[in-house]
Amino acid sequence: MKSLFLILSNPRYFAPAFVFTSLNIWFGMWAVYIPSVKEKLAIDKADLGIAIFFLSLGVFTIFPLASKIINRLGVGKATWFGVILNSVFALFPLLVPNYYLLCASLFLFGASNGLLDISMNTLVTEIEKKDKKNFMSAAHGFFSLGGILVGLGSFLIPFIGNPFLHMAGTVILVLGANLFLKKQYYFIKAAPVEKEPFSFKLFKPLLILGIIGFVSMGSEGAIVDWSGLYLKEITLAPEFLIGTGFLAFSTMMTLGRFFGDRISQRIGSLKLVALGALIAVIGFAMVLSEITMLAIIGFALNGLGFSVMVPELFRIGGNVKGVESSRGVAFIAGTGYFGFLLGPVILGLLAEEYQLTTSFWTLLICTFIILLLTIIIKGKRD
Repeated sequence: MKSLFLILSNPRYFAPAFVFTSLNIWFGMWAVYIPSVKEKLAIDKADLGIAIFFLSLGVFTIFPLASKIINRLGVGKATWFGVILNSVFALFPLLVPNYYLLCASLFLFGASNGLLDISMNTLVTEIEKKDKKNFMSAAHGFFSLGGILVGLGSFLIPFIGNPFLHMAGTVILVLGANLFLKKQYYFIKAAPVEKEPFSFKLFKPLLILGIIGFVSMGSEGAIVDWSGLYLKEITLAPEFLIGTGFLAFSTMMTLGRFFGDRISQRIGSLKLVALGALIAVIGFAMVLSEITMLAIIGFALNGLGFSVMVPELFRIGGNVKGVESSRGVAFIAGTGYFGFLLGPVILGLLAEEYQLTTSFWTLLICTFIILLLTIIIKGKRD
């Protein structure tokens, strides 16, 4: 909670944290209006799936270029550039008149999302280095708050009655707030890093962190997509409890991120990732009990465990010796996002071929591997 107070009491920390909130507001608003876009353009689910693939393609296309853009502009200017691009391209998917322009607009929206994701995480990493303050986890908590704000804003849908006007109004408000706050970070540049020639020894820490990011974000994506179905089909939960697994997961994810920075400061990033993995393993064990209430508590523990992993991975990745912070963050973001997209698909195939419990056993095993990897890294550092 100390980092939450730090953010709320100081514009220097609130400004980048609000960028995190903004990114999830833009993305969440698009997600809310997916059914409206599908109906407006008269496309089927397969066409919609391909269009959403273009959004992901935009994200992955920008990842290799993001660190170069950030280094050329400076991390503060690159973050503001990302804010402007997202403000513009968030409008296009709700405005386009045909399917092909929808695919193109989602590609551009995805690319702007990817650039801002990397630049804002790099920005927080650099501010933490300069100020010797920890607030990365709380900043990710503000990202989660963006989703909550979108959920509350969805109650306005019947009153506004126009998806584009709703999005435009939201964009104007969010952009206006960012315009007021941008002076706090606009001129920040990444501290120079003494680069080392590429070697496997240099790349190895990032590779291990990337694997952890892939598994942890893949698990997050799987719980988001499959928790409701698991409660319905496996634990035979009553209808009114089917959404509680996701609610418990999301709530604990948000709360965990507000407490993560203080714990990280006390025990260190690697120990916190290991602790998060251990809590998530216990959570999956409770989910696999196939008892509804225990499964819901298990999903809550999953949210608490995974809440601290990704922020800590960004923090570690931005401080790898001999690697520019923007490159480290880009690598973690790329592997993590790939896991977030691919994880639910792989688990869906496993569930189709075997059963849904097999998918969650796989998640438990993968999370246990994260625990082992962090112990191995910590042992080598010591």
